[in-house]
Amino acid sequence: MTKKTSHHKAEQKEKRAGEESGRESEVLDHKIEELENELIGAREQADKLREELLRKAAEFENFRRQKEREALMAGSRTLETVIRELLPFVDDVVRIVEHAPELLEKTEDARPYVDGAELLKKNLVRWLEDKGVTRIDALGKKMDVNLHEAITQVEYPDVEPETVVEVFQDGYVLGDRVLRHTKVVVAK
Repeated sequence: MTKKTSHHKAEQKEKRAGEESGRESEVLDHKIEELENELIGAREQADKLREELLRKAAEFENFRRQKEREALMAGSRTLETVIRELLPFVDDVVRIVEHAPELLEKTEDARPYVDGAELLKKNLVRWLEDKGVTRIDALGKKMDVNLHEAITQVEYPDVEPETVVEVFQDGYVLGDRVLRHTKVVVAK
């Protein structure tokens, strides 16, 4: 082999190596570009999924809060129903205690029953208060249709018209909700 031929072969070899290196470089550049595009796509998909996850988390939180409110409201309605059904018994116990002095005047044998009725009234009132129930204070107040139900009107010359002069049946509120209006007699 001559120097020229070997030099020529070496040049060709270098040229092929350069071409191969150039092709490899192109392939690598192309591969890098593909990977960068895949990365961009993956980031976009991750952003979409993150947004969807945040949206779903917010929806779930709203759903949870709504269910909590519904449960509280259902519990509140149940409590209201129980209290409304209990109020006639409270009225009866209050009447017994109010008439106890008359009964005790007739016979002292009624003392244990009167004491029991007073204890029952005390416990019922405490239970109602613990539940947030308060009696509507009406006597001497101006008639309020939101709290009172007038069963009759009577002439009271010394009392301003529309003033409650007698309470026929106590009314009660639970928070800001009227459980039962106070039945009242109002001055004309």
